[in-house]
Amino acid sequence: MADTDVQVVALDPDGGETFQPLRRQLGITSFGMNLITMRPGQRSRVHMHERQEEAYLVLEGELTLMLEGGEQALSRWQVARVPAEMRRQLLNRGPGRLVLLALGGHGEHEGRDGKAWGSWEEGGEGRPPQEVPLPSDLPAA
Repeated sequence: MADTDVQVVALDPDGGETFQPLRRQLGITSFGMNLITMRPGQRSRVHMHERQEEAYLVLEGELTLMLEGGEQALSRWQVARVPAEMRRQLLNRGPGRLVLLALGGHGEHEGRDGKAWGSWEEGGEGRPPQEVPLPSDLPAA
């Protein structure tokens, strides 16, 4: 694998932008991905998607997710999925900034298409990951 096959982007919640689009920067073609940073009191537009479902993962702060028929509060390390065609609005009611990762996609999940090997030296076509034991941990530094 050439180094150019893997794209790396630094997340920049301190950059002053509300949206950091990551899909194009990373070359992702099968789902959307944005870093969203909101200051206290900031809110997004009320919006929905025709086909795309979205998941919101809170990295910092607390998200108030306004939905048709109610609202849901999410704190750090919580994630929520919102189906397509449901109107939603993102709010930061907290005293500090809100940082979240928004992932969106449409279509069927590919399922278990992975292959695994027990070591770098092992050849062949690989096996289903669930058939390959996890390696032992690295020694503590």
